[in-house]
Amino acid sequence: MVHKLKKEKNFRYIETGEGTPIIVLHGLMGGLSNFNEVSHYFSKKHYNVIIPELPIYSMSLLKTNVNSFAKYLHDFILFKGYKEVILLGNSLGGHIGLYHTKMFPETVKALIITGSSGLYESAMGSGYTKRSDYEVIKKKAQEVFYDPAIATKEIVDEVYETVNDRNKLIKTLAIAKSAIRHNMSKDLPHMHVPTCIIWGKNDTVTPPEVGKEFNDLLPDSDLFWIDKCGHAAMMEHPQKFNDILYAWLQKRGF
Repeated sequence: MVHKLKKEKNFRYIETGEGTPIIVLHGLMGGLSNFNEVSHYFSKKHYNVIIPELPIYSMSLLKTNVNSFAKYLHDFILFKGYKEVILLGNSLGGHIGLYHTKMFPETVKALIITGSSGLYESAMGSGYTKRSDYEVIKKKAQEVFYDPAIATKEIVDEVYETVNDRNKLIKTLAIAKSAIRHNMSKDLPHMHVPTCIIWGKNDTVTPPEVGKEFNDLLPDSDLFWIDKCGHAAMMEHPQKFNDILYAWLQKRGF
């Protein structure tokens, strides 16, 4: 399912459906297409699904950090004229959603995180010393998933292109350092937004104990597990992911 990319002011985004806005935040090397199944499902359930293209590689190096991305998200919410939104983020996108919620809690109705950074960042931006070796990059991309077949040639090619682009690699490493600096362990206990945590039981990038720690630290959170699932649950088990999230949204009245 392909949606047309809208380009307005400094923003590029996909939008589908009508109703309560769900803003979806992609990860460091995650394309907008990673959320095709999410956008298709929720746009049919009376939600307005918006997936902005985050300026991960287009901001200046000084602004390539979690804080700037969270402010960019806030600017996007103001641009769209939303009073309150639901944020859904995977990996770095989860971290951006969390940091935005810390800074602008009044704009966030609910938060959904899956495989989020923010507590454990050792895997971000590492392991690219042999970045010119396609097979090494292919293996690294496959390790993101429980089922390596999910890492299609298109996904591997995109990761390979990114880590072999010097400008993008420098910014990838800058983001990894920023994620460590913006560790949220001290912030989470003060964040009372309802949060749905959906985690792969076999996630090796942000292991299961990270999901448990998010659940322990966030005062109003619910944790759900998906078995035989790695770092990107919405790609690997889209139906389970959507069912869990929809049931949670209904239970919480969103």
